[in-house]
Amino acid sequence: MTFLAVGINHNSAPVAIRERLAFPAEVLHSALQSLRKQLDITEAAILSTCNRTEFYYYSEADNQDNLIKWIAGNKNIEPNGFIPYLYRHKDSQSIRHMFRVACGLDSMVLGEPQILGQMKNAYQAAHEAGTLGKNLSKLFQHTFSAAKKVRTDTAIGSSPVSVAFAAVQLAQQIFDKLSEQTALLIGAGETIELTARHLHQHGIGRIIIANRTFDKAHTLASQFDGYAIALSELPSHLAEADIVVSSTASQLPILGKGRVESAIKKRKHKPMFMVDLAVPRDIEAEVEQLRDVYLYTVDDLQNTINENMDSRRRAAEQAEEIIDTEVEHFLAWMRSQGAQSTIRDYRSQAELARDEVLQRALAQLRNGASPEETLTRLAHTLTNKLIHTPSAQLREAGANERPDLIAAARELFKL
Repeated sequence: MTFLAVGINHNSAPVAIRERLAFPAEVLHSALQSLRKQLDITEAAILSTCNRTEFYYYSEADNQDNLIKWIAGNKNIEPNGFIPYLYRHKDSQSIRHMFRVACGLDSMVLGEPQILGQMKNAYQAAHEAGTLGKNLSKLFQHTFSAAKKVRTDTAIGSSPVSVAFAAVQLAQQIFDKLSEQTALLIGAGETIELTARHLHQHGIGRIIIANRTFDKAHTLASQFDGYAIALSELPSHLAEADIVVSSTASQLPILGKGRVESAIKKRKHKPMFMVDLAVPRDIEAEVEQLRDVYLYTVDDLQNTINENMDSRRRAAEQAEEIIDTEVEHFLAWMRSQGAQSTIRDYRSQAELARDEVLQRALAQLRNGASPEETLTRLAHTLTNKLIHTPSAQLREAGANERPDLIAAARELFKL
């Protein structure tokens, strides 16, 4: 049996490829069941975020080629269109990769905490789809434990650096005073909430939050003295926005070139700063062609993100040491599984001997035998039963000149 991790991320593939291989939450259940059925994979999970799509699975065969064919068919894309961007990990390397991902060591923003929640969502989706088994489930649980230990024992998450923070930091560089600007945030998920919080902390003049579900927009906006609108009202308010940050799960663009162009005209060509944090993208790429519009994607934020990261890089070195230890712990657990059947058989044999001797002792007590004599006889008989077979095997090992077996016995019984 083999653990495998196959995927793409922000380092290996551009957003144009990542968005084509994304698996929205609503299709994960069916995708996982299809994956297991068509590829005969024992256990599987899919992690899909704006920065990565990864497949984790535990299988008898190293069937990566079949997985690639399945992805191509599921996403209607030629294998050669994404194979060059794939990375593949096996066994201990796949375990290490999952630990590093969960700890934020493989993220665009080093140490960012959101990925752990996203990995927990991937675990939950696989659990609900029935594609988790004993081994992959144990690996996920160990992954969460390792991530918690890294968060507790290092300063990996101490500085407020995230994609949302990077977007706000970039806005500060473009506008002299955020207090005089209006920010329009599209979506109501965790990334938009973080963006709203950072903008509010930095004194943004006004916040408008647009979402397909108005109640979610209203709930979020009320936390930051903002104003909520439904997504359908977006065209009427776009021209008010100096800053636009979008992060939704929409499979189609929400803002096209024409709509943004109309807003710019209404603004009399006053500059508009736009950040598209979604994968697939919420804002059409052609928007960047417009004058007076500064459009950034998650990939464009990398330079901003790289600043103020020294403390996290030092913490990352400590985290890697913790991960080394945790990988060894998990591998030890895996190795121990090979001995489980032997342990069960040995325990069963010992329990049978115990029950046989105990029943005999209880019968003697019922017949009036002395408790002290009965207990002494029980201990003597049970000891003989437990050591008889090992003793006979050791004598035979000596006769057959098997010092290796005798040495193993001394280690096994700590003699």
